[in-house]
Amino acid sequence: MYCGVCHSDLHTARNDWGFTHTYPIVVGHEIIGRIAKVGDNAQKFKVGDLVGVGCMVDSCRTCSPCQHGLEQYCEHGNTGTYGSLDRHDGTLTQGGYSTSIVVSEDFVLKVSENLDTQAVAPLLCAGITTYSPLRHWKVGKGTKVGVVGLGGLGHMAVKLAHAMGADVTLFTRSLGKSDDAYRLGASRVVLSTDENQMKEVANTFDVIIDTVPYTHDLKPYVPTLALDGTLVLVGLVGELEQTINTVPMIMGRRSISASVIGGIAETQEMLDFCAEHNIVPDVEMIDMQDINTAYERMQKSDVKYRFVIDMASLKG
Repeated sequence: MYCGVCHSDLHTARNDWGFTHTYPIVVGHEIIGRIAKVGDNAQKFKVGDLVGVGCMVDSCRTCSPCQHGLEQYCEHGNTGTYGSLDRHDGTLTQGGYSTSIVVSEDFVLKVSENLDTQAVAPLLCAGITTYSPLRHWKVGKGTKVGVVGLGGLGHMAVKLAHAMGADVTLFTRSLGKSDDAYRLGASRVVLSTDENQMKEVANTFDVIIDTVPYTHDLKPYVPTLALDGTLVLVGLVGELEQTINTVPMIMGRRSISASVIGGIAETQEMLDFCAEHNIVPDVEMIDMQDINTAYERMQKSDVKYRFVIDMASLKG
């Protein structure tokens, strides 16, 4: 029915990461639809159920991470929804820019009917990518959370942390984001290029979720962490280069870490949490025929905050 548009789709389609060795490739890993058919041995879902498929469709299921519900960290590599070799038949997995997909019931997620179905899809990547570290670092009432960047990931981090009871601050390079940040749940906006504003929030944050997708200087953010605080990278895929100084880390037992999506159980927990708090991403609906225009706009950060494709348009 619907498929979210992730930056990973763009990078894979254009081989920006150098990982796309085989074409054609059908991308899309934020998939919402209804069950059309179930296999003879499938018992978790029935025809007509509203469900989602996220970034994974399989894993080895036997390694320690898999046994602990952390399939995203499968020691043998999880099977991505697109661009991976299927563990069963060796074919290339193909994703959600399509009218149907066949998936193991163990990697299918139940979606609440009370959520805006058109807007749910990006929860399966942007939502879980930010929810997982918030849960892992035990964010809750009274926690002080910083969010760096207000794009697809950042706006979900603000919404989710606020719903968990945290006091949320947005770090941004553009004060034009302030109104949106407050609307989404932030209580403070800090201009990261303003040294005085950064000094005012020194020793403040228990957790900072850094959603910036390119190499950037982390040194200004580390001193804003409280004792034992952690800066978690969820947007950057690549080298950090000369962006870290250990002195403020040593002097505050501060950490720099990273995180990627979540396991199936945690993703279901996230969907249930969003249903309880009526949280969905801010989306712009598009037809499949407009995907290239959407990609160009994504390159310019010209979307608030995620594109979602109406897959009915593919049949047109």
